[in-house]
Amino acid sequence: MASNWTTKQNKRFEEALVMYDKGTSSERLQNIAKYVGGKSVEEVRRHYDLLVKDITQIENGQVPLPNYRTTTTAETNARGRYANEQRLLKNLSLQ
Repeated sequence: MASNWTTKQNKRFEEALVMYDKGTSSERLQNIAKYVGGKSVEEVRRHYDLLVKDITQIENGQVPLPNYRTTTTAETNARGRYANEQRLLKNLSLQ
């Protein structure tokens, strides 16, 4: 059963992945759940698992890339988003 995540909760989830990058996976998930608010450790675990699945599908070319019109500004913004995504991917592994 999927739980609904607000935009704010999802943003806090992403922030928490970076903030709580140390400790056991159990401790990390507890800290993330506490930081997000209103979500259990199990809900955070499921949300994390879905994120990992989505990223894997994207990296394996199973999700088509959208057709964006590019401009100089759009290309610059895309590079910045790519760098942010790389930082997020680096911090995703539960230790």
